[in-house]
Amino acid sequence: FYSLSLQPGEYTLVYSYVGYKKKTVEIDLQKDIKKNIELKPSNQELNTVTVSGEREDRNISSSQMSSMKIQSKTFEKIPALMGEIDVLKTLQLLPGVQSAGEGSTGFSVRGGSRDQNLVLLDEATVFNASHLMGFFSVFNNDAIKEVELYKGDIPARHGGRLSSLVDIRQKDGNMKKFQVDGGLGTISSRLTVQGPIKKEETSFLIAGRRSYADIFLPLAANEDLHDNTLYFYDLNFKLNHILNENNRFYVSQYYGRDVIKIGGMNDDPFSMSWGNITTTLRWNHLFSDKLFSNFTFVRSGYDYKLGIEEANDNITSFMWRSNLGDNTLKADFGYYLNPSNTIRFGANASYKSFEPGKVKGLSDESIFGEVDVPASNALSYSLYASNEQNIGEKITLNYGLRYTLFQNIGKATVYNFDENYNKIDSTVYGNNKIFNSYDGFSPRVSFKYQINNKSSIKSSYSRTLQFIHLASNATVGTPLDIWLPSSPNIEPQKADQVAIGY
Repeated sequence: FYSLSLQPGEYTLVYSYVGYKKKTVEIDLQKDIKKNIELKPSNQELNTVTVSGEREDRNISSSQMSSMKIQSKTFEKIPALMGEIDVLKTLQLLPGVQSAGEGSTGFSVRGGSRDQNLVLLDEATVFNASHLMGFFSVFNNDAIKEVELYKGDIPARHGGRLSSLVDIRQKDGNMKKFQVDGGLGTISSRLTVQGPIKKEETSFLIAGRRSYADIFLPLAANEDLHDNTLYFYDLNFKLNHILNENNRFYVSQYYGRDVIKIGGMNDDPFSMSWGNITTTLRWNHLFSDKLFSNFTFVRSGYDYKLGIEEANDNITSFMWRSNLGDNTLKADFGYYLNPSNTIRFGANASYKSFEPGKVKGLSDESIFGEVDVPASNALSYSLYASNEQNIGEKITLNYGLRYTLFQNIGKATVYNFDENYNKIDSTVYGNNKIFNSYDGFSPRVSFKYQINNKSSIKSSYSRTLQFIHLASNATVGTPLDIWLPSSPNIEPQKADQVAIGY
């Protein structure tokens, strides 16, 4: 959705998108009008190709800094590890982004740690974005429309992490015709189907990907490998419905999982699995030609389990399970006040549940009893407002403020420690009992002075707050990492970042 407020007169509009032909439209503006444009692909067959690159003028004219938007077509042009196009590995090639470990999808932005990066898929948080212990990410490029990375100057409408935001959007589904894409790789194969349920009104997208190393293990010369299992899979789904010119609905889901099993029934088999599930329900509504809204419900979940299955009354058999959940309601508004001011404001509320681990012996002879690490829950509320303001033709200001309230809520057990961090006792809180609160303001401001059409000077300041934290023994990270909320024993993380650029 876009809105332009202009004086009556004749104007030239240029529409452009990566991979499509530009379209120029002449408009004699004498009254309010609505204009929808379709672009044609710019496919060409050439004998000899000379490639040169030039950054779009958005980098010069926009007040936003420390961000980069990448279309899915760009990912396809980058050499892929074992035939697998990987969104997160591509981001590691950008300035300010460093891999957390060789061959890993984990990354650090401007010195931050892994848990200080917020990864969103259609606005839903992805807590563990890796397959095969970090060698591949959970994002199927065939289902991805675009990725935007904020390395700083994170917009006020986003919060919850210190270092960066990776905003990944799935394709909406083709409204005009059916389309099938796929590929065979050395590690996995993928298939994507999209098309109209009703042309120009309703579309769908279904994408799947699965690895198949486990299919060839029975053919291995080493018989010890025959009963082993090793695979991962992803499923993406999106439904897009245009009710009328003022209302549009989206349903988006992702489900992915890794499964590892080592040993046969007579060898005390060890098994391990982990996976993400996300759901996004979104309603776009136009209150007027100047007021645009998004109302969203988001559900994110991550779980893992590992253990030794019961075989011949194995005394070491056990199962360990862990779960993490996040339910969020959001209301976001964009108000196009005039050509010099674009105002954004909104609010969200979320409920988070943390179950670090439940361990239980599987047989009567098991040496493991039943251990339940205390679970915890949290509520968070946020309000934000920002304005992008043009002052003359050369100066643009973007300023905003975000307020967040974070509360711990029972049922929970909180341990108390002495000055040497020795546990002395614990306090038990009942269901729905709010027993601890943190809050804070997060100002964001950026400035741009455009010298000419080829250069500009920018600066930004942002404060970010983080209320959930990752407990890990590894730099690269494993599926067994534990997320913990801020609590009486763990204060929120805070960061102030200043950037200057030319």
